[in-house]
Amino acid sequence: MNLDFDKLGGLVPAIIQDARTRNVLMLGFMNQEAYDKTVETGKVTFWSRTRNKLWTKGEESGNFLDVVSIKDDCDHDTLLIQAIPAGPVCHTGAATCFEDSNEGGVMFFSVLQDFIDKRFKEMPEGSYTTSLFQSGVNRMAQKVGEEAVETVIEATNGTDGRMLYEASDLIYHLIVLLTSKGHRIEEIAQALEQRHLKPKEQYDKKDS
Repeated sequence: MNLDFDKLGGLVPAIIQDARTRNVLMLGFMNQEAYDKTVETGKVTFWSRTRNKLWTKGEESGNFLDVVSIKDDCDHDTLLIQAIPAGPVCHTGAATCFEDSNEGGVMFFSVLQDFIDKRFKEMPEGSYTTSLFQSGVNRMAQKVGEEAVETVIEATNGTDGRMLYEASDLIYHLIVLLTSKGHRIEEIAQALEQRHLKPKEQYDKKDS
């Protein structure tokens, strides 16, 4: 990575993003030495402009930022670092320096998808997910159907807690089935988005 440190007098801004939730955690600055140490240690390290020295995030609090990936922008003068925080990021105790929560919400689907992809590639013994892949597409599809039925049963005659539990099983088994067919859950989101943006007239138009 050939970064342009000269534009800001030896520094580049580094945007830190949670690798799991995709929420922006903080913004810091790095010089060449801070960047090199970040790459070497796997812990996000900044150049402190106020203290005029290197500063590894978490060196005092223990709330380190463990690096997952590092990207530069098109001008090679800004970094986007995806990391996993060990605790609150802000010195105030907030989850982020922008006082936002750092809950994953629907973004956890991508995290789960990545986990299931890894299982599909490695097929570790003793894994339930591995056993599903090995059972074949018919069994995986059957499991999706079973979980869908159980979700419906809980929705009509059960409790909300059990309904959410069964719905979670349904989504999990659906992602497994999609993965086995070479697809990801994000493709479902894209298909729904396309439908949402589709002009209403196209929905109302009947086939001739």
